Amino acid sequence: MGACLRAVRGGVARATVVDGREPHAVLLEIFTDEGVGTQVLPDAPTTIRTARPDPRLRESEGSAPVADTQNPAIANSGGWIERHRAALMDTYGPPRLVLDRGEGAWVWDVDGRCYLDLLAGIAVNTLGHAHPGLVKAVSEQVATLAHVSNLFATTAPVQVAERLLGLLGGDGRVFLSNSGTEANEAALKATRRTGRTRIVAATGAFHGRSMGSLALTAKSTIREPFEPLPGDVEFVAYGDVDALTAAVDATTAAVVLEPVQGEAGAVVAPPGYLEAARAVTAAHGALLWLDEVQCGIGRTGQWFAHSTSRVRPDLVTVAKGLGGGVPIGATIALGAAARLLRVGDHGSTFGGNPVSCSAALAVLDAIDSEDLLTNATEIGRRLRTGLADHPLVREVTGAGLLLGVGLRTEVAAAACDGALAAGVIVNACGPDRLRLAPPLILSANQADHGVAVLRSVLDEVAP
Repeated sequence: MGACLRAVRGGVARATVVDGREPHAVLLEIFTDEGVGTQVLPDAPTTIRTARPDPRLRESEGSAPVADTQNPAIANSGGWIERHRAALMDTYGPPRLVLDRGEGAWVWDVDGRCYLDLLAGIAVNTLGHAHPGLVKAVSEQVATLAHVSNLFATTAPVQVAERLLGLLGGDGRVFLSNSGTEANEAALKATRRTGRTRIVAATGAFHGRSMGSLALTAKSTIREPFEPLPGDVEFVAYGDVDALTAAVDATTAAVVLEPVQGEAGAVVAPPGYLEAARAVTAAHGALLWLDEVQCGIGRTGQWFAHSTSRVRPDLVTVAKGLGGGVPIGATIALGAAARLLRVGDHGSTFGGNPVSCSAALAVLDAIDSEDLLTNATEIGRRLRTGLADHPLVREVTGAGLLLGVGLRTEVAAAACDGALAAGVIVNACGPDRLRLAPPLILSANQADHGVAVLRSVLDEVAP
């Protein structure tokens, strides 16, 4: 597919489906000035649209950069990127693509170009795009009851809370919200109800962009413009048991850690680290709070990334993959921590929305019924093995389908651009690190195709 897409961007007249090879591929007929050829796309749906080049891509070659549209990896039909920049706050920079639709692990831009999505909305689209079970659940709920205030109850949030507590194997209660940062804000407020204020957090962590969550995030470039932030947070080196032990005392309300640090490039807590965190917090009467916003809900091949440690935390926060693309967050409090927040302490207009909760139930059902925990483990291993021996790759970290590819030189941005130009979506989460967080439904054929494209791109960007 990478060759096909590069050809389209380079001036292929068109590429259209001529045969569906169910269940593993579709056959494209490629028309060029030199004749007709074919290209197989692994495990693609048979509804691929005709892909045509944007004539402006050729016209802009060699010209000065204007909103990055000189880059052939960027679709801009109808001036959507310019309209985006004019209408929306510039908090993310210019978008790389204007996407139109998706199916399974594939997405299409507004010009009809097809991409293998190895990022899944940054670990959000657990079931890929347009999963039938998710579409059905959301559609039926919208047609029945879209929203009520929290003055009343609906059945879906109760079921979501019960399912999450059941997966964690303990008694507790759940607060439902709309995002990861909201889930973490609720957890932070719960820690204040202990009567203590001090939090110990880790370097390399990312807990969100709202003020409380940002206070727990060590990255100075995103903190400093908004200081002073809510205080009494001490940062220690991630994975350093001695530093963590020294930082926790009788004034500590909680220790907050990610079992796998996603934004840092899928950095896994070293063996024994979470157990040490549990021991030191228990010794001082502090809470252990595990942020699984990115690594939870099956992404690592376990329902929760901390499950391999057999640690029982007091607070667990999840979001991203829980809704499969529909916004939802959850703050799960176990044991005595479930009684910290009381009536009037916290709230959310949309938290526990029946549509979001119906989506979450569909995601949880599909992970179970389609054995996606096993798939995440096996396909993650396949991706890791396929990339680890490339000369430019220093290491592959992470677990399941949350992987970080550490490079020997600072070419991650160039590799990300090259992959996009070849029809594969990944993320550069540092100058020398790529992040892969594909849908849990990714097939072996798709994984192999992604590996082949990425290896080719790494060959091209290697010094």
